[in-house]
Amino acid sequence: MAGMIRISLRWLLSFLVICQVQAFYIPGWSIKSYKEGEHIPLMVNKAYSDNTQLQYAYYDLPFVCPPAGKSHASGLLSGQSISLNLGEVLRGDRIKISDIDLTVGHDNECTFLCDQQVTRRDLRRARELVKDGYVVEWIVDNLPGATSFVTVDKTRKYYAAGFKLGLTKLDSSTGKPRYFLNNHHTIVIRYRSAPGRAGEAGGKVVVGFEVYTKSIGPNNKRENGCPAELQEIEDNFELYMPLNNTDGVSTSEQLNNHYDYLDEGDDDDTITIPYSYSVYFREDNSIEWDRRWDLYFVNQEEGSRIHWLAIINSLIICGLLSGIVIIILSKTIRTDIKGYKEGSMEAGRKLKSGPRPRSPKSEKPGLGLLEQENDVDNQLDDASDDEALEDVTGWKLLHGDVFRRPQYGHLLAPLVGSGTQVLFMAIGLISLSAIGILNPSFRGGFLSFGCGLFVFAGIFSGYFSAKVYKGFGGVNFGKNALITACFFPGLLFGLVFILNLFVWAQASSTAIPFGTLLAIALLWLGIQVPLVYLGSWYGYARSGAWENPTKTSIVPRQVPQQAWYIKSLQSILFAGLVPFTVIFIELLFVFQSVWQDKSGYYYVFGFLSVVSLILIITVAEVTIVTIYVQLCSENYHWWWQSFAVGGGSALWVFLYSIWYYFFKLHITGFVSSMLFFVYSFMACCVYGLLTGTVGFLAAYAFIRKLYAAIKVD
Repeated sequence: MAGMIRISLRWLLSFLVICQVQAFYIPGWSIKSYKEGEHIPLMVNKAYSDNTQLQYAYYDLPFVCPPAGKSHASGLLSGQSISLNLGEVLRGDRIKISDIDLTVGHDNECTFLCDQQVTRRDLRRARELVKDGYVVEWIVDNLPGATSFVTVDKTRKYYAAGFKLGLTKLDSSTGKPRYFLNNHHTIVIRYRSAPGRAGEAGGKVVVGFEVYTKSIGPNNKRENGCPAELQEIEDNFELYMPLNNTDGVSTSEQLNNHYDYLDEGDDDDTITIPYSYSVYFREDNSIEWDRRWDLYFVNQEEGSRIHWLAIINSLIICGLLSGIVIIILSKTIRTDIKGYKEGSMEAGRKLKSGPRPRSPKSEKPGLGLLEQENDVDNQLDDASDDEALEDVTGWKLLHGDVFRRPQYGHLLAPLVGSGTQVLFMAIGLISLSAIGILNPSFRGGFLSFGCGLFVFAGIFSGYFSAKVYKGFGGVNFGKNALITACFFPGLLFGLVFILNLFVWAQASSTAIPFGTLLAIALLWLGIQVPLVYLGSWYGYARSGAWENPTKTSIVPRQVPQQAWYIKSLQSILFAGLVPFTVIFIELLFVFQSVWQDKSGYYYVFGFLSVVSLILIITVAEVTIVTIYVQLCSENYHWWWQSFAVGGGSALWVFLYSIWYYFFKLHITGFVSSMLFFVYSFMACCVYGLLTGTVGFLAAYAFIRKLYAAIKVD
């Protein structure tokens, strides 16, 4: 198995290096320097919002300047698509070269970009996007265009990725909202001398990319198309189109009801939107190139105390559980085992020192029937002595049933296998993120490596699934391997495909292209399925099942009436609440980064790795305690229960996501809400599968160790 693991890891590293070499980036390693007068490409990506889950490619918006297809000095054409890795496509990125000209060291007070003619329908689309608070992402030298802010104490500057598509104002006379489009962009490129020989040769590196937006009305215009005034702007470009005079509505009434009349009139009516931009290069030696991403994280440093609070909270809960487990192992179980062994030894001494006398008749030859009857009586007496030595209740009575095969074990084994697959993927992702390989500058790296690790971890999935399956007495490991490879991945793929149909209908870049879906299916069926089969073959044919310390009796033992708190649903909910309390503080930051603040980046993977480690320990301890209490109640149906108890916190996480949706988010639209709930459900399934597998393996190891400590004749 060790050799197979090494081979699979070697293939995994080779695959990831080959696929990601162009996008791979660690701060301080990949430095791109520019010389005076050299062209820097500005790329446009997408528009996104915290109030909806639908993203749109920037050049797909009908009211922005389309690419003219002109050639830049770098040899790139405007409108040319940039090759993306798998993670970038999955996160909705659609990066293209823009028409904006950036020349190192050359300031440009104003450049006219285009007069974009839009219809009333397009203007309504722009109004809806501005109303939903959409933000635009441009990219220069792998840095997202940022809006600059100052901390509360006004001592430090920080960035929020992206800039507003428009702005909203309330009309003082009517109290209604008015929506304006930002049609002038002031671009500030901050640079410094490049380190090393490149700097000595006059090279410069980009350390900051800021975008400042303005909304300028069509009347503020020069002959060259640029605004006549950029500082004191009185007339903004409002997303409003007047009705035709033939409609019988006065101009003053239209102005007072500008919002209402945008929804009326002919959809083919047009209006012209002027676009322009300014460029300024500013030297800034206060920012090191390898620390340029720190400005995007400054405002999140205030949450460090809360992260430490989360770790302390997790450690306290984990410490209490560890104490309970130690008490169970050191006192209760050892006392039970010691009493059980002493009782067995005393029974053996009684049998040696005082055997029951037999009648003379029984020793005579020819009375075999009488001999058999006396032997049966002696065995019954010995059995009664043993029962007197044991407690009438407790886990010791279950030695003949505790390893009895569970119902639907052919489904439990694939779930455990898929859980180990997710576990190895999570360990790899968190480790790579904690050491800095996966960082925000590696756009799409987290999802790309996640998919790669999940596919290649299929060998572990097949191995563990086959061992559990063989332990349950399974004989067709090929069928088990097929279920393991297709059940859970197929469920995720099916949900994503169905969800994609709704997103496709919205013409959103959130929709995964059909070619990407086909590539994912090929990765799944062409690489993962064979790896799962290979791992299953090794785990079933070469490694074999785990050996149980006790033999299973032929007749199953009757389970007595259980207390209300030991019943399946109650124990799952109560036990699942404990791991949830370990992670709920850190979970708040994850939810905020994923759903609420898309302009920020979740980067505290060091804290996340510590909390995840504590979570794994907590899940294992909670499952051990819960299953031990169940065994003490003479209930030996622990196989499925251990898996469910381990994954019970996923129910609380899903309930938390529902609460977060209604009380924290402001998501609008049916499709966006469906995206939130389906993705939350999928994430909870992955999380529950991982923690359920940890609980199952911990309980299995505990029970094997427990029953191996006693001798049963």
